[in-house]
Amino acid sequence: MTAVRFQVAALWTALALCTAISNPALAQKKYDNGASDTEIRIGNIMPYSGPASAYAAIGKAEEAYFNKVNTEGGVNGRKIRFISYDDAYSPPKTVEQARKLVESDGVLLIFGSLGTSTNGAIRKYMNEKKVPQLFVASGASKWNDPKQYPWTMGWQPSYASEARIYAKYILKEKPDGKIGVLYQNDDFGKDYLKGLKDGLGAKASMIALQEAYDTSEPAIDEHVVKLKASGADIFISITTPKFAAQAIKKAAEINWHPVHIVSNVSASVGGVIEPAGLEISQGILSASYLKDGSDPQWNADDGMKRFYNFLAQYDPKANKLDAGVAFGYAAAQTMVKVLQMCGDDLTRENVMKQAASLKDFEPDTLLPGIKINTGPDNFAPIEQLQMMRFKGRKWEPFGDIISSETGH
Repeated sequence: MTAVRFQVAALWTALALCTAISNPALAQKKYDNGASDTEIRIGNIMPYSGPASAYAAIGKAEEAYFNKVNTEGGVNGRKIRFISYDDAYSPPKTVEQARKLVESDGVLLIFGSLGTSTNGAIRKYMNEKKVPQLFVASGASKWNDPKQYPWTMGWQPSYASEARIYAKYILKEKPDGKIGVLYQNDDFGKDYLKGLKDGLGAKASMIALQEAYDTSEPAIDEHVVKLKASGADIFISITTPKFAAQAIKKAAEINWHPVHIVSNVSASVGGVIEPAGLEISQGILSASYLKDGSDPQWNADDGMKRFYNFLAQYDPKANKLDAGVAFGYAAAQTMVKVLQMCGDDLTRENVMKQAASLKDFEPDTLLPGIKINTGPDNFAPIEQLQMMRFKGRKWEPFGDIISSETGH
């Protein structure tokens, strides 16, 4: 009798093993540090203080979105624990916080940390540790380098490609103009500047003056005065929100009215335009890939309806006019999509594999026609932008959606 029971037990064990092998859903769960049957720990680093603190809205929107997901049951039954620290936009502090997240908090990955120089300071560390540095909140082109840095991936369109789009616009609409450039004196600003010069090509001499500012400066008024004095009739402001608002104000104060282009990262109505002044911001140009929360044309849009409902329920203090809120929401949606794709294989290697397998994904707040696509050799999820002009109280699109990689 004992032998028969043993044979039956062995038969059931064999059948269970065969079923698990044939059905991936029943296969053994796989976890790396930061994941379990009940939890996924995600790290994040944001400038909640310091010169770039306007971007704090991104981190707050992401936290609110993960709270929404947790309330609705989590990701494949697991709750997201979002651990977000302040680095005050200081690279040494970013290094300190990244080490804390990886070595003390034991996160599965670091997601959506903000800044070019700040993320640059931790990229080597993250890749040596083989911990995903996923959907970096910076448009530096260097995040799209899967061969050398297979654990680092960007999210938004690259700064250099965006600048090439502005160069193309200038060459078409104002080919005899003189350009004055105000840029942040770090990798963020230099990436834009290089893209602009590459886009202008043989006409790079159109740049009459390029003025660099440091984030430690309280104001950039003197730089704007110098740019006007250069005779520039085109003003390209490669600045973060605080300084973009200052530049708009100062240009109006000194009665300088050039063709004014602001970088996408400072195209926020609530974060830049309103603080600077709606009246003096009329006609400013930029490029975008996000829907404008101030534009009533989106009131009937299904994606924006979900976004507005999310704000009302999970982030009621957020300013829907702040582009950072729409950014954080869409980035968090992308992160959740990847985790869903991972299933029960929550290893860091599989997280990167799934992040590099996104096909035509459309977060609610991206402009229609702009989709997220990645691949093993493509770590640039968003590659399209649309030129925008500020009019009244909102951004209005003009022209076609342009691929930021080709400029076409």
